[in-house]
Amino acid sequence: MMLTASWYTKLPDTCQVIGISRGTPRGMAKGYRQYKALAPGPWFRTANEEEYIERYFGEILGRLDPVQVVADLMSMAGGKTPTLVCYERPGGADWCHRAMVSLWLQQHLGIEVPEYGHDGFGLGHVMLPPLLRG
Repeated sequence: MMLTASWYTKLPDTCQVIGISRGTPRGMAKGYRQYKALAPGPWFRTANEEEYIERYFGEILGRLDPVQVVADLMSMAGGKTPTLVCYERPGGADWCHRAMVSLWLQQHLGIEVPEYGHDGFGLGHVMLPPLLRG
């Protein structure tokens, strides 16, 4: 099992927080890990939704082996549930790349990676960009 969440989501102790954002919030409690290979490129703030999707899938995910990514994340989690985090919070108008990771893992490996506390993964992930929603 694997999950996604915001840096600001209160998670149970069974989750290992693994940051996939380019940075971390100030004052973040110790104990988190970072997996920079899944962080977006320097274009993440300036790209529109369409460009972001194209570049994230092409430049970031397209260069990675999903089997190796899962192996790395499971190893980093040390027996806990790997929980991939970045800044955006569910419930607003925001979307984020952690939902694209969920979609990518579902398409390539059949793995279900939902947002903590929400139903849906892959194309049904709560944080998926509107252009990718079915």
